[in-house]
Amino acid sequence: MKRKKLIVLVCLFLLILLTIEASAEVKKIKSIGQFTFARVRGKIPTPEVMKMLADRYAGDIKYGFDQAGYGDIYLDFIEQLKSATFEDTTWNIGETVKWMLFRSNGKIKVTGELEWAGKKPVEVFAVKVKKGFKTYTFIIPKPCGNIAFKEMIEEIPEAICSLKVSPTKANLNDPITVDMSGSQYAKSLKVEIYDNAGKKVATKDLTPEAARWQTKLDKPGQYIFKGVAINLADKPSTNPCEGKVYINHPPTAVVAPNCLNCLEYYGRPLTFDASASSDPDGEVTKVVFELTDENGQVVDSFVDTEKPFSWEKTLYKVGTFTISTTAYDNDGAVSQATADSRKTFKVTRKTFFITAEFGPMLAHGSYTGFAFGRVGMFLWLKPDKTSLVFTSGAAVPFKGAPWKAVITPNLLGNIHFGKTFVGIGVGFMSKERSDRKNGIDGLGQLGVTLSDNYRTMWQMYFEFRVPIGRNLKECHKMGLGLRYIF
Repeated sequence: MKRKKLIVLVCLFLLILLTIEASAEVKKIKSIGQFTFARVRGKIPTPEVMKMLADRYAGDIKYGFDQAGYGDIYLDFIEQLKSATFEDTTWNIGETVKWMLFRSNGKIKVTGELEWAGKKPVEVFAVKVKKGFKTYTFIIPKPCGNIAFKEMIEEIPEAICSLKVSPTKANLNDPITVDMSGSQYAKSLKVEIYDNAGKKVATKDLTPEAARWQTKLDKPGQYIFKGVAINLADKPSTNPCEGKVYINHPPTAVVAPNCLNCLEYYGRPLTFDASASSDPDGEVTKVVFELTDENGQVVDSFVDTEKPFSWEKTLYKVGTFTISTTAYDNDGAVSQATADSRKTFKVTRKTFFITAEFGPMLAHGSYTGFAFGRVGMFLWLKPDKTSLVFTSGAAVPFKGAPWKAVITPNLLGNIHFGKTFVGIGVGFMSKERSDRKNGIDGLGQLGVTLSDNYRTMWQMYFEFRVPIGRNLKECHKMGLGLRYIF
């Protein structure tokens, strides 16, 4: 029993397969005109008539296209039919159509694939409808006005590549924009960048929807951007598609201070010479100088836009400093920091000087006048605040005996208040009269600095000497001195 059921099922399955195969076969027709889409009495449909009928029966046509599975091109068919060219041709014996739309008993129906097997070709109109890259060919047999779909040909156009690069001249790491949005018929885009030696340095895949790219180049020279567009058939474009960008060579900054170990240059002008700065493919138009101290704090800066590029700067501070230069060329490129563009130097101040002083002095007794002259040393203990002066010399009286010439070595410590100073110290003086004796004096000075360029000074002072161990009334002295320090 089970075996019989199995045989019945197998036979049924084979019958279904045969039915499907038979239905899929091309149906041959030998006559046409019995089932018309829209009959026009006494006339063979003309292009104008067919356009009118298509407009009138648009709903029926849509229904038929939907039934055939081609509803997506219905609107294109209706719209393009209004201006389409109706080509007079024939449906030859043995040629097929994929389907045909006709009317039977007032209802729209769609056939399967048909082959013309009549005795002679059928006169038809051929109409082409485009949708995207596809061209659909429909034929309309003149005897019936039915609409039949013959074939579809996909004509994928060659991709046309378009590439624009901007700017065409730029500086290091400036943004470079690549624009391939003008490319046509492309599904994908690619750009490759080559340096002047032909070496590929970058590549980027783009799409028609995102056809712009921004990049940067960190080395100078000529670069070539090569683009290619790929069409829907994966075929690359063949038209020339290149752009060039020149990346400007940055200038080179060079600075040369007039000294690196600048002894006693406090208050003296320093010269920073940047005239050796250069640019290989242009010219240097500006140099920026920046002076920093040993803590990296900016002391001062200067911009020179005229050749020869240099800066003269006077420092009123001792220590270690760094002069840095940055050069700019005529295209705005900026130099990189190098050992030649920055130099470190040391500035010191003169603290030890030779002194020479002279002036009149009065010695008590009869306030006899003396003229004194001394030489010695001046030492800044703390510049502009405290100093030490040692001098030694002689004083000659304006009168004769019993007055005598004297020797006067002195040592003073000074406190400075701007240009004014007060000095306190001790001095030795040999006996100024034959009836007196040698002795130590307490020494005081009150003076003013007349000029000071940090290398030489002029001072004027009033001096008062108080004898120690001798009679104050008889042995005190006072004088007015002019001191040159160098």
